[in-house]
Amino acid sequence: MKGTNRRRSAAIVIGLLACWLTIFPVFADPATPQDEEVRRILEKSLSVVEIDKEIIRIQEEQKTITVQLTDSKTKLSEQEQAIQKQREEAGKVLRAYYTGERNFLLTALFHTDNLSELFTMLDFFDLIFSSDKLTLDTYTKQYRELKQNIGKLDTKSKELSEVETKLKTQRDRVAALQADVNSDLSGRSDADKLRTLIDEFTNYWQETGLVQVRRYFNALSKAMNQMPGWIQKDKEMLSIDGFNYTITIPETKLNSFLREKNPIFDNFSFVFKQNNVIVSGKDDKMSVEVDGHYTLEKNGAILFHVDALIFNGLALPDTTRQQLEREFDLGFNVSEMVPFLKTKSVSTEDGKLVVKLALSL
Repeated sequence: MKGTNRRRSAAIVIGLLACWLTIFPVFADPATPQDEEVRRILEKSLSVVEIDKEIIRIQEEQKTITVQLTDSKTKLSEQEQAIQKQREEAGKVLRAYYTGERNFLLTALFHTDNLSELFTMLDFFDLIFSSDKLTLDTYTKQYRELKQNIGKLDTKSKELSEVETKLKTQRDRVAALQADVNSDLSGRSDADKLRTLIDEFTNYWQETGLVQVRRYFNALSKAMNQMPGWIQKDKEMLSIDGFNYTITIPETKLNSFLREKNPIFDNFSFVFKQNNVIVSGKDDKMSVEVDGHYTLEKNGAILFHVDALIFNGLALPDTTRQQLEREFDLGFNVSEMVPFLKTKSVSTEDGKLVVKLALSL
């Protein structure tokens, strides 16, 4: 009898547990659902979390600029008071010359009786004129500095205005996305289950996914710093036509180079397409794809821009991509290899990266 009761109790517990897991599954490593609508809801929810981070960053930037603006206004006020006194002194000097108050010096000069008096008078002239010049030069310098600081103040004011606009834009984005998520969830019979999935996926991204993505970007940034030296050693990638040089980097060679530098890239690979670069890989249950392109800067540096960041099939917002770009430099500068060469262009074709250089004359 007792055995029957225990079996019945165990069956009830197992049934309740199965029911619980059906409603609230455990997502230690949540897989991206195949249902397109659910995937879209998750993507929006992740965007809300990521844009919230951008809002916090912008708020900090806003605080910094506000403090700088207040400090600039205080210094400007102090400078205006100081220059007012100097302006009065400069005015006295100019009036003295304009009204002829300095004419007595010339009269005294012509009435000297001997060379000794003449040299004494000339020394006196030099002292007065030097003092006058110092007064006028000081005023001119302070006036220029005042104008520069007014310009800086205007710049800071514009920066603050731009930051406030960005803040409002991101807040509006979050509000719209959150409203979309709430609308998508409303009326669904599995709304609570989806909310749990959203929380699980968000936590997984924050605690595991983002950490790993940052590891990839950090390792890639370090490898890119060593890329010019690697290119210089491999003469097969360099072709010369008169004063023009072309570096052609096959994706196979680049992938081998990266894997030699760090085993983290064993499961990752670069793919070059026409005007497009795809970096993708999978590690256990985590997949990451970065789509981007290269641009040539005025200083000869080749920068990598992240156009899309996809984590486990979910696209992250532009704010996440921009933050990673700010934090990690994935570009390189081949002009540093040889001082007399200047990078002229960078492009990607199917299977290769092409950098053109010319003599810097």
